[in-house]
This record gives sequence, C-alpha cells and structure tokens, in this order.
Amino acid sequence: MVADILWWHWVVLGIFLMLTELVVPAFFLIWFGAAAVAVGLVVAAFPAFPFVWQIIAWTIGSLALIWLWFRMFKPGLFKTRAGLSKGSLVGEIGLVIRDIRPYEKGQIRFQKPILGDDTWGAMAEEELRTGERVKVLDVEGNILKVGKP
Repeated sequence: MVADILWWHWVVLGIFLMLTELVVPAFFLIWFGAAAVAVGLVVAAFPAFPFVWQIIAWTIGSLALIWLWFRMFKPGLFKTRAGLSKGSLVGEIGLVIRDIRPYEKGQIRFQKPILGDDTWGAMAEEELRTGERVKVLDVEGNILKVGKP
C-alpha cells in the first residue's frame, strides 16, 4: 500500500486541507496543506523519494510553515495591549460629574464614548468641581489624570 502513494495524492491531500480551512477558521490547516503540495511537487520531480522521507518532509515542512506564520507574519500576537488606550485619551476634553480633590478619585464624562465608555474615573493634583471642563493629561491604569484645559 505504501508504494501506491503517488505525487498527485499529496497534491490532492494538500488542496483538501487548504479547502478545509474555509470550514475550520483556525488558520493552521492551510500550512499542512501547503506542505503536502510541496511534498507532492518533490515526489513528482523525484519519483523514487521514499515514503518515510515523504512523511518526514511533510511534518518538517508543516512545522516550519506554522513557525514562520507565528514568527514572521504575526509577530505581535502574544504582546500585551495594555497602555494602548493612552494615545486615544490624552488631550480629550471632559466634564467633571463628581468632584475631584487632590489624591481622591472623582469622575468625568465625555460627550461621546471613548473606548466603549463615556464615564471614567479621574484624579487631579488640584481640586476640580462638578461642572468644570477638564483635559486628560495622562492615563494611569484605568484612571485618567486630568487638569484644567
């Protein structure tokens, strides 16, 4: 049975795996399929390529393509997104809705929701009363550091 495996079997397997990726959106079957097509092309060029080496080449090719995908094409996948909100909040103008005293948390509201919320906790180095307009100076965790505009 092992001798019955021809080059086009690898190509059909590879195309099947790549088409299966359309049903299973995990984006890893495509790399197994691409490696199978590559092995099929190698077997077409060298028909005496032993079956055991075909399996080894397919395994190594699949792992190499998956490694390349995570290493080269998706380098930021495992990086934290913490602190990315700072750029979209600094400089925004809001309205104090709960008094802010030095080193005591108050609350501000924006005209439109920013990052999914229109009400945020805020701190300031000076006293700010309800109804005053404030400008976001910095972001510290989920608390905004504000001051007078």
